[in-house]
Amino acid sequence: MSTDTQAVWKPAGSLSKDMIDQRVSVRGWAATQRDHGGLVFVDLRDRSGIVQLVFDPERSGKEVHSAAHRIRSETVLRAEGTVRKRSEETINPKIPTGEVEIVVEKLEILATSKPLPFEIEDEVSAGEEVRLRFRYLDLRRPVMFRRLAQRHQICRAVRSALDDAGFIEVETPMLMRSTPEGARDYLVPSRVQPGRFFALPQSPQLIKQILMVGGIERYYQIVKCFRDEDLRADRQPEFTQIDIEMSFIEEEDLFAVCERMLRAAFAAGGIEITVPFPRIPYAEAIEKYGTDKPDLRFALEIVPITRLAAESGFKVFREVVDAGGLVAGLRIPGGSQAMSRKDIDDLTAFANRHGAKGMAYFHAKEGRLTSNIAKYFEDGLLERIREAFGAEEGDLVVFVADRPKIAYPALAALRNRIAKDRGLVRDEQAFCWIVDFPLLEWDEESGRFAAMHHPFTSPHPDDLERLESDPGSIRARAYDCVLNGNEIGGGSIRIHTPDLQCRMFRILGIDDEEAREKFGFLLDALSYGAPPHGGIAFGLDRIVMLITGGNSLRDVIAFPKTQNASCPLTRAPGRVSREQLEELHLISTALDDDAPEATE
Repeated sequence: MSTDTQAVWKPAGSLSKDMIDQRVSVRGWAATQRDHGGLVFVDLRDRSGIVQLVFDPERSGKEVHSAAHRIRSETVLRAEGTVRKRSEETINPKIPTGEVEIVVEKLEILATSKPLPFEIEDEVSAGEEVRLRFRYLDLRRPVMFRRLAQRHQICRAVRSALDDAGFIEVETPMLMRSTPEGARDYLVPSRVQPGRFFALPQSPQLIKQILMVGGIERYYQIVKCFRDEDLRADRQPEFTQIDIEMSFIEEEDLFAVCERMLRAAFAAGGIEITVPFPRIPYAEAIEKYGTDKPDLRFALEIVPITRLAAESGFKVFREVVDAGGLVAGLRIPGGSQAMSRKDIDDLTAFANRHGAKGMAYFHAKEGRLTSNIAKYFEDGLLERIREAFGAEEGDLVVFVADRPKIAYPALAALRNRIAKDRGLVRDEQAFCWIVDFPLLEWDEESGRFAAMHHPFTSPHPDDLERLESDPGSIRARAYDCVLNGNEIGGGSIRIHTPDLQCRMFRILGIDDEEAREKFGFLLDALSYGAPPHGGIAFGLDRIVMLITGGNSLRDVIAFPKTQNASCPLTRAPGRVSREQLEELHLISTALDDDAPEATE
């Protein structure tokens, strides 16, 4: 065949039988090479997909055919040739280009690769530390590209939805003043102002409030934030959030905007969600689900039986009740029939690991509750407990008894474990808003109240008169957005007057002098006619993880940190030179070993 026709560049994954007999150019990495003696086959991969290259000594030419024998995994190629239909027995239905191949007539080897530490495939056996060390190879895996591409589409959808709602994106500073916001700051020393430090923002909280004072009215930003805290699978020291603030709003105004935005974001990931989301008061969420981030994809609810337990002769329950504790449990449908004694013992050990001292249980059999502790309960009391749980034949009822701060988290963990083990979790996206949080929580270590969200959250107006006399009873105008047991966003209506903000600071043990020192710029701004305003921040990384099915945030961040906040690729954090430390005034030249000793 003539090679005079101009080759047209095509993405590898875009070739189809409609292009048969066309001359094309492709470029990418050699995923595999198969030498069949006369014919050499290479699967060429670029970000769009894979196409098969064929090197035929009769059509490719001796030089090109010889070069094909030298191709190894991850060799970078540019190839030109003619698209032809594969023979029926060689069609590969697993890939979009499986009906065609390219007979190569020109070949250029652009770069070669050393032996790989792991294969470039969706499923790899290499540990995460190795994959992060060679992240540039890990990113070549098709699954990683798909996740990053979906992240891009989700960000586009978020921006489009907020643009349509009248928001403008405003960039806020990365170098800020350190302010107490709940986690440790990353500090940046100032070279030009010795002894002073910037802080990387934990969020743009104060700046976006000042934007509202500045009349912006509707602000958003997809922004990097930083927190120096202990890490786990769902935390990163630097993370990205969708930051939103609005003026002249009530909670429902913000909820409506956010629900439209989330619907667009999930649609970009091919997932349809239903709005509006249910609203659940914080106290109800704790009582029913044991947590303020409930998974609503299954119906198991916690049933409190503290009053009934007080009527029993069971010492463990009575002691907890007498100490003002909680006795509550869960009904496991069909659990008595399906679960062995070992299964129940494993569940008890699981409850222990989540803080509970133990786990009691009853079997529902022959119309009554039975157990080795049933002898401590009168028949009438057992019947009332059975009715409270709605226990039916073959069900298992499990109990935890302890202080509420211990019992509720243990029951929440049990609830999730039982639903997963019993196959009760529905395949759906179950959103909700958690509302009416407490404004404050008591900090045992410091012996004073701390803000449950942050110090700039507005108290509920109906509770305001009790702010000083009974601060622990005050509700906050705060809210969290929860999806399938994951908090994906949180925010509040803000305090917008300097007097109320100073009252809040005093409740938190921040006197007027300290408030002026740390937050003077905010108090000054609020004194110049601040509009009522509120906002929210959504965790973009977590949203992308949930949409794409990743197992951790590291799956959806191009260059994440490990659980000890390090980067195996760049080996950050690293040491810096003495000269840099001296420039930043973090060490003194007087400490040099060869510096003259001080004399009196």
